[in-house]
Amino acid sequence: MTLHQFIALYDKEDSIILLEGKRHVADADRGKLTALGRLLAEKTRNMLFRSGNADGADLLFSTGVVAVDPARLQVITPYAGHRQKYNKAYDTIALDQMDIAAESEVVYQSRQNKQYNRLIDQYVAGSRDRYSIKAAYIIRDTLKAIGSENVKPATFGIFYDDLANPLSGGTGHTMKVCMQNQIPVIDQSIWMKWIEA
Repeated sequence: MTLHQFIALYDKEDSIILLEGKRHVADADRGKLTALGRLLAEKTRNMLFRSGNADGADLLFSTGVVAVDPARLQVITPYAGHRQKYNKAYDTIALDQMDIAAESEVVYQSRQNKQYNRLIDQYVAGSRDRYSIKAAYIIRDTLKAIGSENVKPATFGIFYDDLANPLSGGTGHTMKVCMQNQIPVIDQSIWMKWIEA
């Protein structure tokens, strides 16, 4: 997919594009993530960009978007005040301000990540200790992709992944949720060509 094809397909009202990825970004790639965020915000008019407000790829992509149009950046955080110093989004949705127990599909799809099954159950039941809070990140990652009653689902996902160990960690979870829900995804093996053109 070329940049032109992507814009033609997705620069529409209600398009929500995930811009996120790994916390560790190779030094040689850091500027490319910011450049992509800027390029997409400059070349499009209608799409909204969504991030998880994590360090690394999320912050770099978001920095590029905000440099052009902060009003088009939405952040979904695991709890209110998460990395507030770095959150430049116009719209922030905090997981702990939602009735997550009422979001059965978000919980169900989050539980597909078997590593966090027990912690997700504890979090949904109301536990907020240092262990169960880890579940908030997985639930947040699911919500970013599929949305909820009051959060629109993503339309497309653009990721910075670890190509040597793809689909791992929280980024891998988000990508898998997207794929399971027919939300197209690409990684840097495709989008880096867009900024080189």
